Amino acid sequence: MGDLTDRLAQGLPAGAVVVDPDVTAAYRHDMAGFCAAGAPAVVVFPETVEQVQHVLRTATALRVPVVPQGARTGLSGAANAVDGCIVLSMVKLNRILELDPVNRIAVVEPGVVNAELSRAAEELGLSYPPDPSSWESCTIGGNIGTGAGGLCCVKYGVTSEYVLGLDVVLADGRLLSTGRRTAKGVAGYDLTRLLVGSEGTLGVVVRAVLALRPAPAPQLALAAEFPSADTAGAAVCEVMACGLTPSLMELMDAVSVRAVNDLGRMGLPETTRALLLVAFDGPDREAGLARVAELCRAAGATEVVPAEDEAESQLLLEARRLALPALTIGVVSHAGDGNTHPIVIFDGSDAEQAARAQRSFDEIMALGLELGGTITGEHGVGLLKRDWLARELGPVALDLQRQLKAVFDPLGIMNPGKMV
Repeated sequence: MGDLTDRLAQGLPAGAVVVDPDVTAAYRHDMAGFCAAGAPAVVVFPETVEQVQHVLRTATALRVPVVPQGARTGLSGAANAVDGCIVLSMVKLNRILELDPVNRIAVVEPGVVNAELSRAAEELGLSYPPDPSSWESCTIGGNIGTGAGGLCCVKYGVTSEYVLGLDVVLADGRLLSTGRRTAKGVAGYDLTRLLVGSEGTLGVVVRAVLALRPAPAPQLALAAEFPSADTAGAAVCEVMACGLTPSLMELMDAVSVRAVNDLGRMGLPETTRALLLVAFDGPDREAGLARVAELCRAAGATEVVPAEDEAESQLLLEARRLALPALTIGVVSHAGDGNTHPIVIFDGSDAEQAARAQRSFDEIMALGLELGGTITGEHGVGLLKRDWLARELGPVALDLQRQLKAVFDPLGIMNPGKMV
C-alpha cells in the first residue's frame, strides 16, 4: 500500500492521491442496485493525460486493478470498485478543448458534464443531441463508457453515433488515437466504435472528438393520458408507423407519475394509468403534435393536453427527467425506440425484498430476450447484467470479446469483473 501511494504521488499533484477511508468509501459504487462493491486502496484525481498515463504505468508495474469513474451516475455497476483497486476519477479532466462550428465538432475531455457541452454548443447555434436524464451531472466520459442514450434518441440517436474519435490511455500507459475529425473515414478497423460502450475495460478515454448538429427549434410537447399501458403502447406504434418523427416520445406508468409529483410537485394527472409525452422540434412541430393528438385519441387516450408554449413543454420534459430519482417501483420508457426502463427499488437490508427484487429483474431480462430484444439499450452491462450478457451473445461472440479484452489488457487490470 505504501509503495503504491508513494509511486502514484510521484507523478500526480499534491492532494490528487486520496487514501482516507471515509473519502474513498464514497467512490465505491455508482447508482446501480444488486451490485457488489469493493474497497478501493486509493482514489486518484489526475488533471492531465500524462498523469493518467502515469497512473496506468504504475498500476501495470504493481499489477493493481484500475476502475475508471466519471460522475458515478451509471445504473449497471460498471464504476463499482474492486478490493484493493485504484479508483481513477476523471472528473478533473473537464475542459472543452475546441468547438468548431464549420466542421461541427467538439473536442472535449472526459470529465465535461453533458449539459455544459450542450449549452456551450447552443451558443454557436449547434447542439449535442445525446441527453441522458442525468445530463446535468453525468460526464461525457461516462456517456461514452456506457454507450448512453437519452430522451431525444428516438430522433437523434445515441452517444455512439456522435463519437468520431478518441484518445485512450491503454493499460500499459500507451496513448492510442482512434477515429477522425472528418465527416467520413473508413481507414482500418473501427476501434472507436469498439471502445464506445466498453466501460473502461479496454482503456481510459482522455479526449473525445464529438459530432455536433445544427440547433433545432425549441420543442413543443403534449401529454396524453391512457387507461392502460396497452392502449398507450398502441398509440406509440401508430405514431411510428405513420411516418412521424417526434424528437421525444416518453412513456411513464402510474407509479412513475405519482413519484414525480411527490418529489417535484409537477401536477401530473394521477388518474392516468400511463402517460405519454411527445415532443417535436422541427418546422412542422405544430402539425406533428396535432397528428399525434389524433392518433392518441383514436388509440384510447382519455385526455390529450398540448403544452401552451415552449416553457410549459420544458416543464413536461423535466417531469420525465425526475422519474429515476423519484421512483419507488415503476417503468419509464423511451417509447419511440422501444427502450424500456423497468426500475426495481428495494431495501437492500431486507433479505426477502432483495430476493423478490432479484427474481423480478431476472424475469424482466428473460422476457426481453424472449421477445427478440436486448438486455441493455444504453446503460451498459457492468456487473448488473454480466451473467445475462453470455445468454444474449452466445459462446462464440463471448469468446471473441474475451480475446479482444486480452489484446488491450493482457494483465486483466482494467475494470476487472465488468462485462466479460
